Amino acid sequence: MKKDSKSYDVVVCGGGLAGFSAAIAAARHGSSTCLIQDRPVFGGNSSSEVRVTTHGAAQFHAYARESGILSEAIIEERARNHEEIMENGWTNSVWDLVLYDMAVETENLTCYLNTTVKDVIMADGSRGSDLAKNHNSNEEDLGYTLRKACNSSREIDSVVAYVANAEVELYIKGKVFIDCTGDALVADQAGCEWRMGTESKSEFGEIHAPLKASKDTMGNSIMFKAKDMGRPVPYQPPTWAVKHEDPAYFYEQGRIPYQINCGYWWIEIGVPWHTIYEAEDIRHELTRHCLGIWDWIKNHDPKLKDIAQNFALDWIGQVPGKRESRRVIGRYFLTENEIQSNTVFKDEIAYGGWFIDLHTPGGLLAATSEEASASEYADSEYMAKSYVGPYSIPLNICISKDVDNLMMAGRNVSASHAALGTVRVMGTTALMGQACGTAAARAIRENASLGVIADKRIELVQQDLLRDGCYLPNITNADPLDLARAAQASASSEAVNCGVGPDSFYVSNGLKGSPNAKLVDELIQNRAHWIAVGSEELNTIEVLLSNKSASEQQITYKVEGVDSIWDYRADTGHILSEGNIKVSSGENQWVPITVNLSKENGKLKEGFIRLTLTKNPEVAWHASPAVESGQTAAIAMSEKKLRRHGCGISMAFRLSPAQRCYEAKNVLSGRSRPYDATHLWRSSPEETLPQYIELAWDAPQTISTIILTFSGHLLREYHMTPTLYRDPQCAKDYTILALIDDSWETIVEVEGNYQRHRSHKLDTPVNTNKLKIVVQSTNGDPSAAVYEVRCYS
Repeated sequence: MKKDSKSYDVVVCGGGLAGFSAAIAAARHGSSTCLIQDRPVFGGNSSSEVRVTTHGAAQFHAYARESGILSEAIIEERARNHEEIMENGWTNSVWDLVLYDMAVETENLTCYLNTTVKDVIMADGSRGSDLAKNHNSNEEDLGYTLRKACNSSREIDSVVAYVANAEVELYIKGKVFIDCTGDALVADQAGCEWRMGTESKSEFGEIHAPLKASKDTMGNSIMFKAKDMGRPVPYQPPTWAVKHEDPAYFYEQGRIPYQINCGYWWIEIGVPWHTIYEAEDIRHELTRHCLGIWDWIKNHDPKLKDIAQNFALDWIGQVPGKRESRRVIGRYFLTENEIQSNTVFKDEIAYGGWFIDLHTPGGLLAATSEEASASEYADSEYMAKSYVGPYSIPLNICISKDVDNLMMAGRNVSASHAALGTVRVMGTTALMGQACGTAAARAIRENASLGVIADKRIELVQQDLLRDGCYLPNITNADPLDLARAAQASASSEAVNCGVGPDSFYVSNGLKGSPNAKLVDELIQNRAHWIAVGSEELNTIEVLLSNKSASEQQITYKVEGVDSIWDYRADTGHILSEGNIKVSSGENQWVPITVNLSKENGKLKEGFIRLTLTKNPEVAWHASPAVESGQTAAIAMSEKKLRRHGCGISMAFRLSPAQRCYEAKNVLSGRSRPYDATHLWRSSPEETLPQYIELAWDAPQTISTIILTFSGHLLREYHMTPTLYRDPQCAKDYTILALIDDSWETIVEVEGNYQRHRSHKLDTPVNTNKLKIVVQSTNGDPSAAVYEVRCYS
């Protein structure tokens, strides 16, 4: 066997989306970085080997889609890919190639594919493999498995890796190691403390924790894909496939075959098998069940067998997607309590927003599937307590408490089992990965420990992340190097918010999730709507209602102040106007609500207000196909909590007078998406393109880098995006001009753009007191739109 030695600043082990994002981030920030991946492709569960759709906060919250490196990759994949993305099972090799292309194009990054980390060498020369032989991981009977820290050495020196099919053993030395292996292989070999299983309710008081702790974990899943052949295709299962004959197993126990052409997350098994040591046993059992489920659909299901007769099994996964195993104890331990209370952490480096999604132990072998699925995701008491976010994630859950130069990103971070139910999804883990890579690179540059970075330099890491296109809900741009913060902004035109109606013009380019026949307009629950304001006064809000009864109906309304578009409190305690409105019998009526809000009476300030109409099933509030930045609807899921309505839609409303909430100054607000205000400049749709935004300084500035954040790619999640997609609100062709010697000179020219976040480093720095960003065309929207402009010398 050939042996080779390598040395890098940052060593990332595991090439799922967390590890991939960590490695790209560290390398982009100047650290020599290597990425070790035991599969032939990047992406982990999202890759074409496993084919689980990347999920995150946008599944449940409007304008919450993850940005940064993950966003860059997803936007690129949808722009290139000819095949649609379904819930599960449809990921193809275009996604693999997008990730591989990004990795190859990244300077300072070396990748080792088909390479498995098998040992860790500590700074004192001890090896993890020797340590593991003599250590019992079940020291205490706590219910869950606990492995206490068991290595006196405080740093990792190197990892030992084996390249499959090459007979090469690598010794890879590093300064900072990031464990993104999922199973926490590196942390385990390094002697870190970890947990595996379920904590009891008495330990932390978490509302989702069971009364008794256990070794139970969420299970593994495999996916399948089916193809419509246009003619009947018989299916004969192998003799070893599981036989299903009872419809109740599927339709009464939460295993709904909701579509035929792709797989289901609930093809899941864990308990009684160990998700690490018995992973191959689980894979075989999953295969038996998957083929048996396809047999049920094709040959026995009374609801589907006729529909499925033309479908053939096209692909079945043989690399299970894993949800849970070891959770490494970090400098902070995140519980469900902080997530439920929306705790704001000083060391915030990411956010999450998936619900507390704790799968039933045993999966297919259990009495029912995951509880929310078993109730078909209805607005039950269970869903109300499980609906969380967007919430803050701290850096210290990604830093080992036992090994000074070890970080974790992914499902192995320092969190309780209940908290892992939400932080484990890939969109969220990718954000944590980018944060770890960014923090590691800063630690290298400053020759500082990870603890010092987290405790004393965290503001710099946060500003690095914002500059790179990430979003942090509780952090705004305070970058002292950003010259644009001292500028004044103006624009060729500015849109106003008049409201939207059922016939409002909107170019979607095929984006899924717009109002359709399945969306319930009737007010069967209280319904709320965020409205952006910014003018001196707001006198009237009109809503488009239908009263389908034969008699006049009455509805109570209230207008409230809100903290943000993710303020889901049913009662914020900040009433601005309230009363009753009467709705005559009839269809499609614009019903006025007199609110009389003004800056003069102290009831109107720039940002969002929220209008709520109370429940009345006789009355329908109609939706609009249009999308206005940040202005989306919610419905009551309990007396105290709202949730997003539909997939992020606007109801039909009109404002008098129109509100000035898309002004040029918004590009310097310090935020790059709607939150407590729109934070967006939009040109007037009444004015033809090109349109521009201009920055002016009192004195000339030397500028070498310009960073732009355009509109688009935020409202809805990844799998709602069609093939070959370019968000219509994103700028397509644009130029940047500088005023030099009283003459406007073009310094950047771009054609065919579809990325949201663009950084332009000039070949030669310019000295100017004015910059102009001219949007020549968009990818379909009549308005130019920019969230943020940054400039650096």
